[in-house]
Amino acid sequence: MTKIEMVNLMKQCVNPHKICRVFFKYGINYWYYFPLIVNEKFFLGAEEDDFILNGYSIRRFKDMKKVEIKDDKCLEINMLEGTVDQLIIPNVDITNWKTIFSSLKAIDHSVIVEQESLIEDECQFVIGRIEKIFNNHVYIRGFDADGVWEDEFYKIPYAEITSVTFGSRYVEIFSKYLPPIK
Repeated sequence: MTKIEMVNLMKQCVNPHKICRVFFKYGINYWYYFPLIVNEKFFLGAEEDDFILNGYSIRRFKDMKKVEIKDDKCLEINMLEGTVDQLIIPNVDITNWKTIFSSLKAIDHSVIVEQESLIEDECQFVIGRIEKIFNNHVYIRGFDADGVWEDEFYKIPYAEITSVTFGSRYVEIFSKYLPPIK
């Protein structure tokens, strides 16, 4: 599929809400999203997994291979279960990575920032708080699996980012139990 075809298909799914099955160049699996905000470069979608919403992801169209509208029994069940009614469009400006991180910092969400790849050694994953935002990179203060804040910030160039996730069950619940930053 061309990028234009994918952008237009996702725009069709914003209103009324429809589920998209999205395939990425760096993944062997696909993801399900309700697209909420779409521009020519990015989309912000609510992730759907077995009739449950699990936060939001912002991803680049240039990383996508294909998009399919999943207008089937699953959408019907999501509507009957009230999943579609739970969709909330977050106040995030998806113009570019700088505006994305500025918006997320303003609403004070912990985030997961990823560089995904089919080559395992090229994958990066940082979970934490947005600290400093610049034109070409962002600094994230990460925390580890024991809930300990890292002393050093991670400098992440925007060119390496494939996705930013916020509002997921894991991030939100884990963040409640983190100690204050000293």
